[in-house]
Amino acid sequence: MKYFFFLLLLFSTLNATKITDVSSIVGVRENQIIGYSLVVGLKKTGDGTTSRFTLQSISNMLRAMNIDMQPIDIKSKNVAAVVVTATMKPFARQGDKFDVIVSSIGDAKSLEGGTLLMTPLKGVDGKIYALAQGSVSIGGLNARGAGSETHPTTGTVLNGGFIEREIPIDMYHQEYATLSLKESGFTNAVAVQNAVNNYYNTQVAVAMDSRSIKLKRPQNRSMVEFLAEVQEIDMEYKPKNKIVINERTGTIVAGVDIKLKPIILTHGDITIKVVEQKDLPSPNGSMKVDENMVIGLNENEVYTKEGTTTVANLVRSLQKLGATPKDIISILEAMKSAGSISADLQVM
Repeated sequence: MKYFFFLLLLFSTLNATKITDVSSIVGVRENQIIGYSLVVGLKKTGDGTTSRFTLQSISNMLRAMNIDMQPIDIKSKNVAAVVVTATMKPFARQGDKFDVIVSSIGDAKSLEGGTLLMTPLKGVDGKIYALAQGSVSIGGLNARGAGSETHPTTGTVLNGGFIEREIPIDMYHQEYATLSLKESGFTNAVAVQNAVNNYYNTQVAVAMDSRSIKLKRPQNRSMVEFLAEVQEIDMEYKPKNKIVINERTGTIVAGVDIKLKPIILTHGDITIKVVEQKDLPSPNGSMKVDENMVIGLNENEVYTKEGTTTVANLVRSLQKLGATPKDIISILEAMKSAGSISADLQVM
């Protein structure tokens, strides 16, 4: 497999950002809905006779139309059984339209050119919240960002969903609301609390824990107006140090100041000793990486100035020594397990 390597350096110092970028309002969220149905009108690319649930579904549908047909007598390959999934937006109202995703669960070869029959879409409580029906577009899913490859057994019905039941959320008459940080941290929770209280010059926000901030609506504002103002307030946000690795592409994203402890590591035929010193030596056969790092090529030793041993510097050194992206990813994972790296490691 071919790997592409990309290192992005991010500063993890305090950054000014809006509260809406780092938090969400508890209770205001999307909801997943799901249903089962049939796609008809296929050109002999539907489910075969081995998909018995499809034949049974066709029989049930025909029986509801006063046509008595046993599953064993159905030989059509123009129908496919599908699961229909969609996301119901917050405050969705009756009649609102939305896209639905249609995915084959049988042995159909393609859903191209098919039509989704009327499908009830249910929530986790088993209640029907929407209906879906319409022409299936195979290219529509790729246009929505599913990738460049064609998946003929998965498609989209654009604006094929219709809201039938609303999820009641009465924000207007509420006196209290709660913000939930997208990334927990006591420092950021207190920062949100202080930013809101300073904006209104009174105690309207209280950090309840590392993620939750409780808000009390001022008397002269509705909850909608209050939340609209709160979301636009600027705050000092400190992002958590994190290393993100995509093993499929070889991409590594790391903060520029993520420190690591001096180590000796061995990976395959790569053995490196990382040493911190006050002054950088100039051994024979050395290679300068930057003003804070020198590589001794004879013994594969990496010398860094005290306080400058970071993940970013180590990755650059490993590249200079010929390590592949796959090698570097494996080394970082092992260092995290050994406690040499304190930042969170997220593997995609």
